[in-house]
Amino acid sequence: MADYFATCARGLEKVLARELATLGATDPEPGRGGVTFSGRPALLYKANLWARTAVRVLRPVLEAEVRSPDDLYEAVRTILWSDFITVGHTLAVDCNVRDSAITHSQYAARRVKDAICDQFRDRTGARPSVDPERPMVGLNLHIFRDHATLSLDSSWDSLHKRGYRPIQTRAPLNEALAAGLLLRSGWDPTTPLIDPLCGSGTFCIEGAWIALNRPPGLTRKWFGFQGWPEFDRELWNAVRDEARAGMRNTLPATIRGSDIRMDAVELARMNARSAGLGHLLEFARLDAASARPPDGPPGSLICNPPYGERIGDEQEWVSLYRMLGDMCATHWKGWRLFVFTGNDWLARKVGLKVKAAIPFFNGKIPCQLWEFDTGR
Repeated sequence: MADYFATCARGLEKVLARELATLGATDPEPGRGGVTFSGRPALLYKANLWARTAVRVLRPVLEAEVRSPDDLYEAVRTILWSDFITVGHTLAVDCNVRDSAITHSQYAARRVKDAICDQFRDRTGARPSVDPERPMVGLNLHIFRDHATLSLDSSWDSLHKRGYRPIQTRAPLNEALAAGLLLRSGWDPTTPLIDPLCGSGTFCIEGAWIALNRPPGLTRKWFGFQGWPEFDRELWNAVRDEARAGMRNTLPATIRGSDIRMDAVELARMNARSAGLGHLLEFARLDAASARPPDGPPGSLICNPPYGERIGDEQEWVSLYRMLGDMCATHWKGWRLFVFTGNDWLARKVGLKVKAAIPFFNGKIPCQLWEFDTGR
């Protein structure tokens, strides 16, 4: 049993805690920007494979108060690093520093690396090599208000990188955030999901993976824990085999996206094919005002419309928000309408009764997921 900390976008902490509890985590506790929890190696593997809202899964090995690079170096030297790495392993240190006497993140990372390598040199006469791209053992250093936390990074590359989106659009919606918004909305995966402003198709793809019970990390080629000395390949294969056995082959309800831009539709289709969903998802070139619900019971309509990040930009989007409200009141009665935006003023231009406004962050931008009443 070990203690872990899974990071996530602010606003998703409770969603991630529920995900980890479902996976069998012991005492998942939401905090600021992540969740602390405990578990055995199988849980660590499952958290990386399954957690849709996680960014990284860390295993803390050191906490210390540090006010200088020398303090940091000495603190790191107190750990017996042969417990976590051998001289034949490669390593790398990723660092984030905020509101601390130590201000240079790259230098702080270098001091951690020096402390580890110097300890090996003193004990064995040799030192591990550095591989900043794909280290066998990656370390994450976080210093906030002079409190340093050094962790083994079991993910290394951010878990939001699912692998199906090779081309980044101008303002893409983060995959982990998109999944988190769907989970937080309470969308029932047995009911339809429609995005009339689909862009690169992220809501539709993440929704389909949820409905198919497909883990987001299933085709990922590398997780940080695979380089650890204690990595159990047989256990990892069993975790993945169990995940594959539980997947569905067909969607229980329609998932569809549309966009007025043909290049966006083509990109969404390409991403869906990369995600193994090209035969299951529908994308069409369509003005959002012309979107109509599929036959059958109502579901959820969700979108992330533009909102203008500079003063005055929002004026050009007023008609779009008003159109969403008018369209849903006329053609989508009984559906749940969700609008994710960083502009409260524009959100109220939808003109429908507000059922909820849930705060999140999209990167550093404060946003809200608005739910509107479309009537009956």
